[in-house]
Amino acid sequence: MQIKITKTTTPKDKPMGNLGFGRNFTDHMFIMDYTDGVGWYDARIVPYGNLEFSPACMVLHYGQETFEGMKAYADADGNHYLFRPEMNARRSNMSNARTCIPEFPEEDFVTAIKTLVKLDADWIPEGKDSSLYIRPFFIATDPFVGVAISKTYKFIVIMAPAGAYYGDLKPVAIRVEDEYVRAVKGGTGRAKTGGNYAASMAALSRAQAEGCAQAMWLDGIERKYIEEVGTMNIFFKIGEKVITPALNESILPGITRDSIITLCKDFDLTVEERPIAIDELLAAADSGHLVEAFGTGTAVVISPVNKLRYKGRDIVIGNGEAGELSKKLYDTLTAIQRGGAPDKFCWRHKI
Repeated sequence: MQIKITKTTTPKDKPMGNLGFGRNFTDHMFIMDYTDGVGWYDARIVPYGNLEFSPACMVLHYGQETFEGMKAYADADGNHYLFRPEMNARRSNMSNARTCIPEFPEEDFVTAIKTLVKLDADWIPEGKDSSLYIRPFFIATDPFVGVAISKTYKFIVIMAPAGAYYGDLKPVAIRVEDEYVRAVKGGTGRAKTGGNYAASMAALSRAQAEGCAQAMWLDGIERKYIEEVGTMNIFFKIGEKVITPALNESILPGITRDSIITLCKDFDLTVEERPIAIDELLAAADSGHLVEAFGTGTAVVISPVNKLRYKGRDIVIGNGEAGELSKKLYDTLTAIQRGGAPDKFCWRHKI
């Protein structure tokens, strides 16, 4: 893949201090087009700026789009890394297949990311909990107000320097949602597409109104089995076992989730991927066997959960602080991501 690069003539000032998350964007972005019968073409990096579309653009009306989330990191010597980008490329095509967006070559996906990151490498922050957040996304662009599969698309990548999503291992409270559902078997739950997140907003609003950071979903059929949290996969340490919901058609296959399972097994912990009923979790809490809970995701890495709210009941987990396993996993994974620990699993990609 040949990428034409047009550099900005008006570089922006880089944010200082508290970086926040997803509000300040780098100087450049990657764009590539698709037309049915032609394929993907015109790979280019251009100055970051607004896009111009027809008001009838299909993505605006029918939500045919997918996206990914990944990060670039800096080590103490100024080297820069991506973390398992081939997994993002693979998951992106899985999401695209579910939403009828044309497959994008995985090697080209990684090349596009690496080229853009290399160009804007001076935007990668060096702080302990800072990184360069990368947002690749695909959108349907046919100007047609009718339910159909688009014949034209764009693949775009934008990037934003970011601090910690919730704060440095700051524990959060989660509300268990028992009315709304996120996804069901046969739906788009395992695809990373915007409609899943639009469907989550009402539950998120209710959770935040009750002082919680996110909503935790139960299955869409029985409202019995735990699935995932708004922006995270979820793990529980019950006794000496680490338990997480088994992947199904309504749970997103998180790349951080996969990495955490690998690390737990490397720590000689027993990991179970299986259905977890909310009643089982309540019983474990009542008996004192629920030791820790934490979410995992690209944005949060590890987010300790210190309280669950369910049907008006508050279930306090641990002593309100991040647990020992959460800390160990966070320190180990971030050290691998930032070049501060041996990469025995070959996850790190140097740029």
